[in-house]
Amino acid sequence: MHLSELKALYDLPFFDLIQRGRDAYLKNWSNNEVQLCTLLSIKTGGCSEDCGYCAQSARYKTDVKAEKLMETEAVLEVARRARENGSTRFCMGAAWKGVRDGDAKFEQVLGTIREVSKLGMEVCVTLGQLTLNEARKLKEAGVTAYNHNIDTSPEFYPEIVTTHTFQDRVNTIAAVQQAGIDVCCGGIIGMGETELDRLKMLEVLTNFDPAPESVPINCLMAMPGTPLEDQPPVDIFPLVRLIAVTRIALPRAKVRLSAGRTRLSREGQALCFFAGANSIFYGDKLLTAKNPGVNEDRNLLAELDLIPQQPHADRMACLT
Repeated sequence: MHLSELKALYDLPFFDLIQRGRDAYLKNWSNNEVQLCTLLSIKTGGCSEDCGYCAQSARYKTDVKAEKLMETEAVLEVARRARENGSTRFCMGAAWKGVRDGDAKFEQVLGTIREVSKLGMEVCVTLGQLTLNEARKLKEAGVTAYNHNIDTSPEFYPEIVTTHTFQDRVNTIAAVQQAGIDVCCGGIIGMGETELDRLKMLEVLTNFDPAPESVPINCLMAMPGTPLEDQPPVDIFPLVRLIAVTRIALPRAKVRLSAGRTRLSREGQALCFFAGANSIFYGDKLLTAKNPGVNEDRNLLAELDLIPQQPHADRMACLT
């Protein structure tokens, strides 16, 4: 989709735009379903990258302490609990630059993936940069989706990260797609970018072939000690506009309301769901930031008459 088309949508009167987002959702998804995903940091802190939003970077003085890669059984314990709570996708994230075939840590992660995939949930990982070889091994182990956000527009990206390029991100996504793994790719808003930067990011996403299976839209959680610690919270209305445009531009993608929900009111989240969001991270914690509690989310979904979305049968068939 071209930038001019996205901007024309974004500039529509607010209620016209969110109604169009709602219409696009209803044409492509069963009514009133929300995908529940649980995210676990399996390797926290000590990352060599300098992403300005991330408290896990070793370059910044934050409250996040570097930890070792979690053992498989410890990960399985969290995954089982997530399944019992209703999650249908389990996402595992590791704070490092990337993975290499043959590395002992990568082999350990592959072993963990094999065990988690036996639980019957969709398995998503975010492990940084990789090549086609590593992507194929992840696919063989049971990974159904790989998260690798492009974060922002190509033009604004160097203002946020200097230790790798925007093209590095795109190259990893291409490898994942070539391996036959679904791409989970979105961005972060509230980092000092313009609304045009947000639409340029979305333009890149709409031109992926195939399109992303899911699109996380994160609101910056300004973490103390990071370069972006003083950024103000995102205003709800630009967020809702972006969700609506994303839903219209990528009608078959799961649009995930991700980081930053603790700063949104219940009414604000309801607007996001109406505009087209149909997925959330579910559980008390994201990688390092707080998230609404399980009971809080259950109550919200019940108030809005929303029900948990079940995995697609064809996606589950590859896990059995």
